[in-house]
Amino acid sequence: MFENASVKAIIYDPNSGTTQITREIRRIERDILRMGALVEQSFRLSHQALFTRDLKAAEELPRIDKQIDHFYKQIESDCAAIMTMQAPVAQDLRCLSAFMQLVRDLERIGDYAKDLAEIAVKIFPYPPHPSLPDIAMMSHHAQAMLATSLVALADLDEVGGRSIKQLDDAVDSAYEHLYQTLAYQRDVPGVVEPILLLVLVIRHLERMADHATNIGQRVAYIVTGQRH
Repeated sequence: MFENASVKAIIYDPNSGTTQITREIRRIERDILRMGALVEQSFRLSHQALFTRDLKAAEELPRIDKQIDHFYKQIESDCAAIMTMQAPVAQDLRCLSAFMQLVRDLERIGDYAKDLAEIAVKIFPYPPHPSLPDIAMMSHHAQAMLATSLVALADLDEVGGRSIKQLDDAVDSAYEHLYQTLAYQRDVPGVVEPILLLVLVIRHLERMADHATNIGQRVAYIVTGQRH
């Protein structure tokens, strides 16, 4: 078992050596954080589109999603190249394998944000549903989880990474409550499409929160080498 400090030194300690693999891992982590900032932006824009009925925000999502996908493919490729060509030692390999899983989680959150923006366009013609404020709160919780996971990555903070699981419980509870409210609504006036769309919204938000939790768990694995 490697000491936590030695794992952090791989990325942060300027005195830990200036090998090519050390520099490349640092660069990859910076790219992941840039990708994470784009994912946060896409999540915020999808929130605006849904809850403030800002369709201009929805129009920005495809452009940002292309940037996210570019980062995802590049980071995966860079990690694979180091793993296959440079014979990384165990702790480097742990970082790289976790990075490859982590960017997949980020990419999926970005995809869900784009889906939420598309739902915002479809639901726009309908009157606001009474459950929207509660769904907006669920979205805020999920966004906070993403932000917390990225801070944990930047700081290589095991405790911060694991703490996200507790935040996820609030999102899961909100999902269960809102699903019951929407699925068993009686005397629905007019068409049921907006209710079906809102059920999709809460499902997407629940999955986004799950991926944020995964990121936190992967950060903890980078630091400790232990999966929970």
